[in-house]
Amino acid sequence: MIEDCKAGKIDMIITKSISRFARNTLDCLNYVRQLKDLGIGVTFEKENIFTLDSKGEVLLSILSSLAQDESRSISENSTWGIRRRFEQGKLHVNHTKFLGYDKDKNGNLVVNEKQAKIVRRIYKEFLDGKGANRIARDLELSGVPNWNGKAKWYEGSIRKMLTNEKYKGDALLQKTYTVDFLSKKRADNNGEVPQYYVEDSHPAIIDKEMWEAVQLEMERRRNFALQYGIQKLEYATTSNPFAGRVICGSCGQIFGRKVWNSTDDRFRRIIWRCNGKYPAKGEKGCESRHIDDVVLYQTFVNVFNMMAENKDYFLDKWKGMRESDSSLQRYKAKQFAKIIADRGRIKEFDVELYFALTEKVVVHGEGRLMVVLLDGTEVECTVE
Repeated sequence: MIEDCKAGKIDMIITKSISRFARNTLDCLNYVRQLKDLGIGVTFEKENIFTLDSKGEVLLSILSSLAQDESRSISENSTWGIRRRFEQGKLHVNHTKFLGYDKDKNGNLVVNEKQAKIVRRIYKEFLDGKGANRIARDLELSGVPNWNGKAKWYEGSIRKMLTNEKYKGDALLQKTYTVDFLSKKRADNNGEVPQYYVEDSHPAIIDKEMWEAVQLEMERRRNFALQYGIQKLEYATTSNPFAGRVICGSCGQIFGRKVWNSTDDRFRRIIWRCNGKYPAKGEKGCESRHIDDVVLYQTFVNVFNMMAENKDYFLDKWKGMRESDSSLQRYKAKQFAKIIADRGRIKEFDVELYFALTEKVVVHGEGRLMVVLLDGTEVECTVE
């Protein structure tokens, strides 16, 4: 409307009352003065004020202050009502942007089974070793629709879904709060106002065991990245699965992927070398040797086949892990047992198996590799 006034499309503005024009005294006066400079008057019917009159602005200042105070009072009353409902465990969820749920005629959350399948897929794929960025990309490539019906996914939204307690049937109320009634700005609640946690408030899509396992896996990945100084562990992709997962047994730094090019493709090599090999000038570098890319692929194949050949031993080990206090360890025990029970020996590297089973590969001197699996198993291999 202001832009139309500046463009000469409006000669006069008639409004019901000051509270309909603005509930902020400063905004009200600023806009009225802008319009006055343009020769456009504002008529407030309820207060019988015309801003081009000499006394109009004085009355407007007083009455707009009252309108602002009325807005404050309404905001406080609304906030009080919302918090009382939170205390009673009553949910207030925008289900239109909440994948997996609808609302029934009574306003209660009910599972949207078609969308719930997508949610379960996201949780399973995360525990199968995929990162949030890869899950988002795979969903887009598969044409899977988001809450808005579009096959567009973001890493950040996947992470929020993986940490949303509502998917396990619980609800943490008042995660955010309104900072100021005038600006309507909201902020994360870090203890400024009370929060309320309601268990089993609605039907769950993800069972609590799996949800807790996902939280522990997210924490494990964060700690792993912090331990080895990795900015983002999820850089690993199907085309570069060892990124951030090959560790130097000498200095503890990660190995980086390098390409040795040649005019003859037969002599082109991909190798992995410790990032501490060539430090700043004047500093002594790590003395570890590089390792060929093909060796890492073959090492995993050998480790998996060793597990398949000793199936009974590992199945017995994982059976004992099902009694662990950690929901992640219990989940991994079941996952590993199913993989080994369903699969025999493999002839080629399987990237999905690798992500599901492997935490890291530690490269020691004298051609020794230590493959560390996500169940805690360590397998030493020798490179010939």
